[in-house]
Amino acid sequence: MSFQEKPSLGKLLLDDTVPLTAVIETSQNLQSHTEYIIRVQRGVSIDNSWQVIRRYSDFDVLNSSLMAFGINLPLPPKKLIGNMEREFIAERQRGLQTYLDTITQNFLISSSLPVKKFLDPNNYSTNYTEIALQQVSMFFRSDPKWEVLEPLRDVGWRIRKKYFLIRNKDQPKERYLLSWVDLGPDKFLSDKDLHSAMKLLTSQSTPYICPLLFASSSESSALLIRPFSDRGSLRDHIYKVKPRESYLKKYGNPKKNQSLELQHIKLYGRQILEGLRLLHDSGIFYGHLHASNVIVDDGVCQLLDVENGMLGVPSALRPAFTQLRKIKTTENIDVFCFGHLLYEMTYGQLPDRVPVDEYPAAPHTSVESVLRSILSTEACKSGMPTVSELMQTPLFSDVHVQSEKLQVKVPSRLKEALKTAKEVLERRLQEEQRVIHQHRRLIKAQYHHGSDEEKRRRKILARKKSRQSAYDNEEDVTIRNNNSGSGASSPPTCPSSPTPPSTTGETAPPPPLPPALDDSCPSPPSSSSDGGGKSRAALLSSIQTFSKGKLKKAETTDRSQPII
Repeated sequence: MSFQEKPSLGKLLLDDTVPLTAVIETSQNLQSHTEYIIRVQRGVSIDNSWQVIRRYSDFDVLNSSLMAFGINLPLPPKKLIGNMEREFIAERQRGLQTYLDTITQNFLISSSLPVKKFLDPNNYSTNYTEIALQQVSMFFRSDPKWEVLEPLRDVGWRIRKKYFLIRNKDQPKERYLLSWVDLGPDKFLSDKDLHSAMKLLTSQSTPYICPLLFASSSESSALLIRPFSDRGSLRDHIYKVKPRESYLKKYGNPKKNQSLELQHIKLYGRQILEGLRLLHDSGIFYGHLHASNVIVDDGVCQLLDVENGMLGVPSALRPAFTQLRKIKTTENIDVFCFGHLLYEMTYGQLPDRVPVDEYPAAPHTSVESVLRSILSTEACKSGMPTVSELMQTPLFSDVHVQSEKLQVKVPSRLKEALKTAKEVLERRLQEEQRVIHQHRRLIKAQYHHGSDEEKRRRKILARKKSRQSAYDNEEDVTIRNNNSGSGASSPPTCPSSPTPPSTTGETAPPPPLPPALDDSCPSPPSSSSDGGGKSRAALLSSIQTFSKGKLKKAETTDRSQPII
């Protein structure tokens, strides 16, 4: 069986997990409505930004689509009369900005297709459901034993991944899950190596990894078939929801979520760690561990979507671990993801933010100890434990699991290709972390520069510099006045008659030696510091005590008359 698809030329592989921010820059009134000009930016680079123009009615349509999933957001109310007044438009703009901040800061909501289309229509106008149906139809024509029972719409959070419930005609009572996924920006295996990796995964059977019955990849997408679990994922069990419902409806506004008992936390946690160790020992990078990618079958946890790392699709927690520079390897990513999963099993919900230093009461102190070793500020700064170290903690060390050592036999050529792809993936992660770190430092410096305390400090410093400059100028004027009246100019020399030029054409004799100094030629002033200081002091004293009234009247004789 083969799966073929020709990718569109020049196709840009976007990372859908990169956060979008939206700021309403201004508004403009037209004849009967107001348009809001929104600046949208992907990531931290201002160069990766664009403008979209939206009316209030566009916001209302978006809000209605989100309310269908049971999500209530703070959209400003409608107003029929006076909605073109300047004060009302300014107030509504502030309310719409709050609305945008709310949806962009929530990962589940911001990852939904309605929000992506609203903020980035150019990149999210493709109908991926239609593309998936076309590819699945092509696959079924090549292998007619399969048939689609129903599409599972929006059952997962990925926009570029679609699910179908199918069955094998030879086994009509069995249900299987078919998924079609677009390849992601982190796909660093060649097409040949990726095909070999998919073939490897379909041939393995281990207790802690969900079996993959069929996998095929093309130049731009992949198609996979695995058993369908009627009980749903571990997250479905925690949130008490039906597996086939929409992802946003199940988890966007949960009401019945419940934590697990300590014995299940210990058992499931140890089994998940065993699955991670198996992948790490085999050289297979994962990075996609979360409660929706874990199913429980007869008390045994199995990992789903272990192929995601090789397909290059970004992790759901990528926006979180790109902020932490101590997470440098794919093993670090898996431990970080395990910390979130353990938190969700313990408290029935994901942490609001990371790092986490304050924890509600845990069922046992050993649980909080493991959580702190992964999610605390100290752990995010100094480093996290390895999978083997977590298995040796008191929380998991006494859990009985299968004693025989599990392994996945990876061909040497594929193992080398996986190692190279893993290194490239880690370099991309570290480069993105470096850019985000520099941006964060710049924002911090700009905030500090514009803070009230910094403005006061600069104002005081400017006043000090002004006073110092005035004092220096006054001192320079005093020194110049002293120098002009203290005879500090170049000393006078005795006059001498110039030698007339020769008119005979003969060589002029050398000039005579200068005459010896005598009493008629004044001597230059002494350069001793003591004499100079006294003369300056005398000059200052004479200037200060000068009085016009003390001047003597001069007697003049008029000799301008002619003498007769």
